[in-house]
Amino acid sequence: MSNKDTIPIHDGELMAVVDMGSNSFHLTVARVEHGQPRVIDRLRDNVRMAAGLRSDGSLDPGYLSRALECLARFGQRIAGIPSCRVRAIATHSVRKLAAPQSFLSAAEASLGHPIELVSGREEGRLIFLGVAHGLPLSQHEHRLVIDVGGGSTEFIIGRDLETLQTESVQIGCVASTLRFFPDGKLTRKRWQKASNNIGVLLQQFAENYRTTGWSTAYGSSGSAKAISSIVAAMQLSDQGFTAGS
Repeated sequence: MSNKDTIPIHDGELMAVVDMGSNSFHLTVARVEHGQPRVIDRLRDNVRMAAGLRSDGSLDPGYLSRALECLARFGQRIAGIPSCRVRAIATHSVRKLAAPQSFLSAAEASLGHPIELVSGREEGRLIFLGVAHGLPLSQHEHRLVIDVGGGSTEFIIGRDLETLQTESVQIGCVASTLRFFPDGKLTRKRWQKASNNIGVLLQQFAENYRTTGWSTAYGSSGSAKAISSIVAAMQLSDQGFTAGS
């Protein structure tokens, strides 16, 4: 537990969260009202850091500039909020850097607040908490949450606010597109290669997940929303994104 968790927060105070994803950066600002946070502002920037990762673990200068410029804008928005009320999280693309601390130092200077580099499992736990807080609590139901990010995808089984199984796999939408469809062309052969490679990664934990089991699956992130929109537009399902569609 961090010091941020132990400092009492009062009505009227502001808090903020920065999520430095591999595809997009997000800023959420909330004000505490009657003991609960109420979102008052959201900012999003399509930085696509995963596309700027080089094979030697460095970051393309253009993508570095985009990331730091975005964080500077976020920093201006939350300049008046104490650091004890701000949590900034760096994820997969920063984990993949050869020198993540060098990037984090520049990023913290731009944002004006400390940035925490989390593991894939911790990223999954936080994702599950975010989804679970938006759903009715259920003491007995196991839920599967799948979050397709830009650089990695998290699979989490949990109950209420507790995570039971968490896996983070390097098959994010940006990273996988660059790996299997580098020129943007989709062919049957390429699709099959991508499916086979990703299937091997999923098989490493599939049996454990089947044993734990789940009654409902939820998709989070922009990729899930995009798929749901496509399903609706093609009239494949009138209930959103389902297994049947």
